[in-house]
Amino acid sequence: MTNTSLNRATSLKKWFTIGIGVKRWFFALFVSVLCEALGLVFGTLHLLGVPGFADAPMRGWLLTIFFLAAGFVLFVLALIGFSTNILAPYRTQLPAPIIDVVYSHSRRNKGTKVVAVGGGTGLPAVLKGLKAFTSNITAIVTVADDGGSSGRLRRELGVLPPGDLRNNIAALSDDENLMTQLFQYRFQGGDIDGHSFGNLFISALSGVTGSLEKALVETERVLNIKGRVLPATLADVTLSAHIQLPNSRKPVIIHGESAIGSANGHIEEVYLVPRTVEAYHGSVQAILNADIVVIGPGSLYTSILPNLLIEGITSALRSTSALKVYICNIATQPSETIDYNVADHIIALEQHIGRGIFQIVLANNAYPVRNAGENTHYVLPAPPNHEVAQRYEIHYTDLVDTERPWRHDPQKLVKAILSLGVTEYA
Repeated sequence: MTNTSLNRATSLKKWFTIGIGVKRWFFALFVSVLCEALGLVFGTLHLLGVPGFADAPMRGWLLTIFFLAAGFVLFVLALIGFSTNILAPYRTQLPAPIIDVVYSHSRRNKGTKVVAVGGGTGLPAVLKGLKAFTSNITAIVTVADDGGSSGRLRRELGVLPPGDLRNNIAALSDDENLMTQLFQYRFQGGDIDGHSFGNLFISALSGVTGSLEKALVETERVLNIKGRVLPATLADVTLSAHIQLPNSRKPVIIHGESAIGSANGHIEEVYLVPRTVEAYHGSVQAILNADIVVIGPGSLYTSILPNLLIEGITSALRSTSALKVYICNIATQPSETIDYNVADHIIALEQHIGRGIFQIVLANNAYPVRNAGENTHYVLPAPPNHEVAQRYEIHYTDLVDTERPWRHDPQKLVKAILSLGVTEYA
């Protein structure tokens, strides 16, 4: 007997082991089928007028109804009992009730396909709003981060920075879930001071599974998120920039996302090192299959452009038939977009990736003073008759989070996206 046959025989034998609670339901299922068959037989004999049935019609109908009903009840009980015993070992491992897991899995394969591209703290606002309308969400985030916990793990362990991935996974999960809160927990003190549990978890899982791709799948399963979070690339990239510093006669080259964000100069160009890297195939496929692609919000130079500088991502954006929307930031960002208006953001994107990447621009037109503070400087509308208005549809509306007016309100943001014509969410 071959090993395969032996394994099959052993597995079959296990089904009949005493005490696992399966045999009784197999037997009940067999009896239910037998009852249904008897009910059909009695009904057929009665209709054909077979002696013993034609002269006692009531008895024939009663026997038919009895066996059909008994068979149906036994079948339902056997199905419930069998499935309960089969799923029992998995219940303790599931992050939610079985019906919720099945329902979530079903929803992911239906409805409008939404792809959100960005990173930092801006993209989670989009995801938090979208997850109330659809589970078919794919977030594509940058892996150029080199600061904080992500930067330390990147330098010390040689892993791709997990910070942006973690934040967006948390945004797609249940905020009240204990695992979500644990995922966002940040340690204080000791050798792991400043590290978030989620960053350590993703890094460790990457080592256990052998790849970041598998680690993300397992992380999403643990948190039972509504959607997917994918890297723009699996390559080890560094974001670099030509920056005009206040006291410098010519632009200087600065390497590293964190250094660029704190350089306090005028950014003339950002680029990836190496300049040519392969886009993650899952991200490219998600864009090509999307119904709508949302670009931003987020830091223009250090969160959004690092994704768009990957040729495979921009090629997919040009090729997809999806509606493509760029969401402009609400407030300017020190060291990146000081004094920028909406048009300046668009022009900066065009200078790096060309025109035609998106069709619509969604921008804020509410500038509250309450809770803003002296450091909040709003991104103002494009000047009247500016050239960008000839190339894009620019929609202005109130997108402000009144408690933190420098950020987008997730509900307002999604309502504005839906108003652009994307109305069929499942």
